[in-house]
Amino acid sequence: MSVDEERRPARAKRLPREVRERQILDAAVRVFSRHGYHNASMDEVSDVAGVSKPMIYAYLGHKEDLFAACIRREATLLMEAIAAGVRAELPPDMQLWHGLRAFFQFVGAQKESWRVLHRQATSQGGPFSEELLAMRSRAINLVDALLVRSATTSGLDETATKSTEALAAALVGAGESLADWWLDHPDVPEKVVASWLMNLVWMGFGDLVTGTVWTPTPE
Repeated sequence: MSVDEERRPARAKRLPREVRERQILDAAVRVFSRHGYHNASMDEVSDVAGVSKPMIYAYLGHKEDLFAACIRREATLLMEAIAAGVRAELPPDMQLWHGLRAFFQFVGAQKESWRVLHRQATSQGGPFSEELLAMRSRAINLVDALLVRSATTSGLDETATKSTEALAAALVGAGESLADWWLDHPDVPEKVVASWLMNLVWMGFGDLVTGTVWTPTPE
């Protein structure tokens, strides 16, 4: 018996809708992560979930709808994990550190989820772009709020916060790229990866929120 056969849930006749949808989405994330959107088959999703294809269509729609539902759910779980990791009572640098730790802990524990979110969904684009943009926007807003809070707490004027949204976008992009790299280098501990990104970004962010900026020397 294969590993998937051992993990495969027994077919059940009646379950609450929420439980059934979770069962289908869990199976779909596994299949999409393994094969990608185009090569994944609804037959395999049906087999892994232990439900019929007509039931999948009835609950979550066809393949495109199912993939979009996977992106929405996994993005929500990721953002919830990051938000839960940020502790508002701590100084801004420690808030960011805990947020980065939560992000990489999620990626490390939910590798299939991250593959669907970043590798599979990003490569597809098209109808799934809105789902990805929504996730990225939520992440940028979270980091932006932290940086603005840091700047205002430091007593700086409004000009010090003008670049925070762009910097937040840069951080989110760097985090995504590093997480993708990390999937191919699982021997590196999660805490070490998070510390690399923290050192890369906060040494610059920390200076910015205290009003210290780099400028090129005259040529």
